[in-house]
Parts: sequence; C-alpha cells; structure tokens
Amino acid sequence: MNAKLGRLVAAMMLALSVSACAPLVLGGAVGGAFMVTDRRTSGAFVEDQGIELKAERRIRDNMGERVHVNVSAYNRVALLTGEVPSEADREAAEKWVASTENVQRVINALGVLGNSSLTSRSSDVITANKIRLTLVDARGLQSNAFKVIVERGEVYLMGMVTEREANQAAELASTVSGVQKVVKVLHIISETELAAKLPPPSPASAASSAR
Repeated sequence: MNAKLGRLVAAMMLALSVSACAPLVLGGAVGGAFMVTDRRTSGAFVEDQGIELKAERRIRDNMGERVHVNVSAYNRVALLTGEVPSEADREAAEKWVASTENVQRVINALGVLGNSSLTSRSSDVITANKIRLTLVDARGLQSNAFKVIVERGEVYLMGMVTEREANQAAELASTVSGVQKVVKVLHIISETELAAKLPPPSPASAASSAR
C-alpha cells in the first residue's frame, strides 16, 4: 500500500470516527482498497461490522439509556467499553453480546460507574484520532492493521499484528497526550504469517528496490 493510499484510508477512518453514530460505509475505490489491505478475511470483516451493529442494538433495546456501552469487534472478538451502573448490568451486557451471532469471545472492559460526559467522550475521540495519525506516520507499521478505541483516556488496540508491531504501536500510543494506559487486545501472528498476508510488491516498486 503506497503512502498516498494509506493516508486516504486513514483520513476516511478519522472522518467516520468523529461521531459514534456514523455508519461505516465502504464503497467504490476507497472501500475496495480498505478491504484489500485489511488483514482479516472479507468474511470476518463483514461479520465484525454485523456484530457491532447487532450487539449494540441488543444492549440498547434491553438496557436502554441508563448504560453507555460501545461494542468493537475484530476477527469475531467483541470488546465492550463504556460504563454501566452496576455489576449486574455489566454481566448482563456481556451476556447480550456473547449471544450475538458470530461472536466467538467477549472482552468486558466496562466500568461500573456513571455514564461519561459528552466532554469526556469528545476528548476520547480527539485522543483516538491523534493515535491514528501517529500510527500513520510511523515507519514499519501498517496503520490500518489496528483498530483504536479510547474510553476515559484508556486506549485499546485491536488487530492482527506481529509482536514487533504490537509493541511499537503500544509504545507510540502511550506517548500521545491524554492517554492514561494502553491495553493490547491483539491477535498476534508471526512475521512469516504477516508476509503471507501482505500483497506482493508492484513491478515498479520491485524495480526501484533492485536499483
């Protein structure tokens, strides 16, 4: 993936992340590019989008506005972030998500406390965007291999990456202002597995490297 395309995809992701209610619509050249460079299979990618929509709808329909629960899915693993008023609600939210179609595992990071303010959530969006831009500019990282979630200053990194990439991304994220801690919710693969997932270099790129 060249630098121009990488920044285009990153810019699209940043625009979509500004509102938690913004639907993820991927179409045309940009959507095709994102699907090609994502390390999940196309089936897992689509299933993850379905998990997020269905699970959040279940929680909203069954628990209402008294809870603030976000569901982020990567490779059929669902991460719950946000706030609920009681431990019973925390357990209930996990059960609703676990019973959602295609969910293989749930990681429950919900806090038992009052719902965060709009100011806090806006700050989290800004912090997440700073981290994404930091990853875009980092050498040796494919920025869109990571899904970045920020809740009350706590950063969760999801994705299918090598140990090297995981450590580098976590270190970079920890340097961004507003970050309280970084949690790696990552599927670790080997460098050999990564090489098999990356698209082959274009003839022009190969010729340039050979000079």
